[in-house]
Amino acid sequence: MFFVRSAPICTGCQSCWESGGGRGCGISEIDPQCYEATWKLARAYIDLGEKLTDKEQRKKYYLKAHELAKKAVEIKPKAAKGHLYLSISLGRVALDAGGKEKVRLSKEIKSEVDKTLAIDPNDDIAWHVLALWNRNISTLSWIEKQFANIFLGGIPKEASVENAIECLKKAIQIKNGNINHHLELGITYEVLDNKDLAIKEYEKAMELPVSDSDDEDHKAKAEESLKRLKP
Repeated sequence: MFFVRSAPICTGCQSCWESGGGRGCGISEIDPQCYEATWKLARAYIDLGEKLTDKEQRKKYYLKAHELAKKAVEIKPKAAKGHLYLSISLGRVALDAGGKEKVRLSKEIKSEVDKTLAIDPNDDIAWHVLALWNRNISTLSWIEKQFANIFLGGIPKEASVENAIECLKKAIQIKNGNINHHLELGITYEVLDNKDLAIKEYEKAMELPVSDSDDEDHKAKAEESLKRLKP
């Protein structure tokens, strides 16, 4: 892959510091046993995959992220970030998957995000992932529900749009400045036909300063939703 990273992925462990010549390690020179570098590299593959328009290419990046996240879990099974990016990489694969595969992957996604929150209940991204799991599972199509009967033994009873809202509220409580938390909360309120609360979250998303590389896209989606909802 072609990826130039000016800043090191890891500066926190001695082995990576030495392999990077006293400046930390970059994307092509990580110590294979460095936990921090491995989960951050998984995150980098996810970020890169999100920028790709070709479905098959995207999947390759997400599967590489999955491989790296699994490695991070092997290195430090009781640390949160490996489990988190394992759940996110699977979630990205599921977005492009058919109904059967999407439902099958949902079980592992839930398992990994639950492990993340058991280790670190203050990880706002994990609450965001759990929110989307709740919303996506509780709004499955009829055919997807049939697959859920096969792979999950039915729709998990805890999955609901209401739980998705509570998870996103928890994410916002932890990190109020995250634009995507507010965007997804607005989308979730729309699922419940709560137009006023959806507008409030979209407006909040528009007000917040950009702090992430995807925030301009998030703001654009919030703006489109506001134009649609407000006369």
